[in-house]
Amino acid sequence: MNPIRKLPETLVNRIAAGEVVERPASAVKELVENAIDAGATRIDVVARDGGRTLISVTDDGCGMDAGELTLAVQRHATSKLPDGDLTDIRSMGFRGEALPSIGAVGRLTITSRTANSDSAWRLHVEGGRVGEPEPAAHPAGTRVELRDLFYATPARLKFLRGERSEATAVADVINRLAMARPDIGFSLNDGAKDKFRYAPEAGDLFDARLARLGRIMGRDFAANALALDAEREGARLTGYAGLPTLNRGTAQHQYLFVNGRPVRDRLLVGAVRGAYADFLARNRHPMVALFLDLDPRDVDVNVHPAKAEVRFRESGNIRGLIVGGLRHALAEAGHRASTTVAAAALGAVQPGEAPAGGYQGNYGGGSYAWRPTNPSRGLAEAAATFQAPFDHMPPSAPPSMEDLPPAGDEPRPVRDYPLGAARAQLHDTYIVAQTADGLVVVDQHAAHERLVYERMKAALADSGVARQGLLLPEVVELDEAGARRLAERAGELAELGLVLEPFGEGAVVVREAPALLGETDVPSLVRDLADELAELGQALSLKERLAEVCSTMACHGSVRAGRRLTLDEMNALLRQMEATPHSGQCNHGRPTYVELKLADIERLFGRR
Repeated sequence: MNPIRKLPETLVNRIAAGEVVERPASAVKELVENAIDAGATRIDVVARDGGRTLISVTDDGCGMDAGELTLAVQRHATSKLPDGDLTDIRSMGFRGEALPSIGAVGRLTITSRTANSDSAWRLHVEGGRVGEPEPAAHPAGTRVELRDLFYATPARLKFLRGERSEATAVADVINRLAMARPDIGFSLNDGAKDKFRYAPEAGDLFDARLARLGRIMGRDFAANALALDAEREGARLTGYAGLPTLNRGTAQHQYLFVNGRPVRDRLLVGAVRGAYADFLARNRHPMVALFLDLDPRDVDVNVHPAKAEVRFRESGNIRGLIVGGLRHALAEAGHRASTTVAAAALGAVQPGEAPAGGYQGNYGGGSYAWRPTNPSRGLAEAAATFQAPFDHMPPSAPPSMEDLPPAGDEPRPVRDYPLGAARAQLHDTYIVAQTADGLVVVDQHAAHERLVYERMKAALADSGVARQGLLLPEVVELDEAGARRLAERAGELAELGLVLEPFGEGAVVVREAPALLGETDVPSLVRDLADELAELGQALSLKERLAEVCSTMACHGSVRAGRRLTLDEMNALLRQMEATPHSGQCNHGRPTYVELKLADIERLFGRR
């Protein structure tokens, strides 16, 4: 074995750079965060060839003098921990590793000038070798240029992706930081043209944040976002969540910020999935941007050099805050559906145009048709108790001439009903209603499915989830950690109908299961729950299986497509939709109605 020796400083810096600077986007993140900490109001970034050949970050922040420049490129030199307290971090950076790490693997030039200085100073760092500061010309602020990233570590250079992938990653990093700071202007240039340019947003924080999110996440999100503002035990959650009918095929449009810092945390994935479980199919994902503010002492941001991960002191409180805030916002939305539904409908009927791209998805086949499994006899009997949609209405019958207004009579008044007054039924499936400024087309089955589902959830909340004892208790073997997690959450699982208890080390015994599930694979369910508790901190599998059964019962207990309704029944359905939260979408994320404004209809016919 070779004798122990101390590594050279240049090699130490390159090893550290491997943790901090993974790709060009990592360097951009560190430099832009430094600019934010410097109090900049404008940050301009140039990334040529995806950041491989040149990264330039220019800001109008406080700047540095010659002495500070020399210190800034030394390892663990920082101005952001005045008291040396790692439990009270209020800046974006704090480790003092970014600039020396970047300088160790590339050719770094820093030019800076303070506001009260007559001249600027420039410093060169190449492959870890630091030069001497020299006078330069530059306005107040700082300009950092990084050329030939990873030239000093060719092995890392080989692992970079293509230019387009690296450029996309750079843009994503800047966009995340721009979401958190709408008061700062940001721009990105690829060396030939601007990729985007965001001016500082005016107005209060909520309005400015929504405007910035609209520029980054799209106008559809800004038009269909629900505001959140919730507090719990010293933590405050603000931000915006998209309506369920505005969804995507991946979770890449879900953003979490902790004290202004963009983070990637499994807590967000589990909390958002749980909050939207009743409204979306499992292969669809909502769009959200959540901003969490709490005491810096209650969150640890010193987990990883990249500072993209955090640890919460009270993770259960944070998870409950996110789920509760999202559910409250969704309930406040009432029967509202996203405007992209109407946009897609208008695009579909425009001559020669394809359907709008803002509303897409596949829930079985090529459309939103969701095909539930056939229920068992017991399930069908349970669903039958919810089948009478309008107890005060006479049995459905084909509409007769008496149901229609006489010729020359005024139609029934629309009044101020949000979903209008029913005028007709098309193909025994769709209700057409006239509103004060347009019309609404309702899918009667999807709408009533949501109404029935909400009634079933309320009934379960009142009476609890019925349980049935297992004839032979099921012993499920797990790893020791998984069994412990399940035992710790036994009370929560019992509320959902699953009664289990520890059975030695690395096993649990299940004595009762939810009656709604009927015959189910208990060991598989328990193992799924253990995995989810480890990964997401929530027992989502059981909740989702119960929800799936309720959805099946609701689907089979709802007004079917092809059933004729009287005008009174149609109006009764519309009024129930207006009074029921979440009635803008069925249990699987597809819309229950499409609203078209009169102005849009007139444009279709060339009247305006």
